[in-house]
Amino acid sequence: MKTTPTIGRVPVRDVRPCVDRGRRPAKAVVGEAFEVTATVFREGHDAVAANVVLKDPEGRPGPFTPMRELAPGTDRWGAEVVADAPGHWTYRVEAWGDPVTTWRHVATVKVPAGIDTGLVLEEGRRPLRARRGRGAARRRTGRDPRSGRDPA
Repeated sequence: MKTTPTIGRVPVRDVRPCVDRGRRPAKAVVGEAFEVTATVFREGHDAVAANVVLKDPEGRPGPFTPMRELAPGTDRWGAEVVADAPGHWTYRVEAWGDPVTTWRHVATVKVPAGIDTGLVLEEGRRPLRARRGRGAARRRTGRDPRSGRDPA
């Protein structure tokens, strides 16, 4: 029986650069920026966010690089990254639902219209407190509290 790969709640598809469906490495010049792109989406109306994480030739993850939506409504995201030493570098794209951006969008629509203003403002406290708590935990421990990993 043939199985299909599982796709998470925020799929990351069509990651580029990709040569020969990933069988060959993409190439770049040391110190020259190159763009990593991916299709990132989610079912429903909630916002998403994404990062690119480069790993150096020794396998150490570098700092994450936030991706930006390349064209609104297309689900294509991209970021420029730089390999600063020769060797075999790898990268991955991470994506997640972004509750703060989702709330910000809802608030910019409902608050000026006077629709459920108190409720919208109260709902905004939750993701903002959660984000503040994760930031404090990261500063205290140096680890991402959601995954327990070192920030990459």
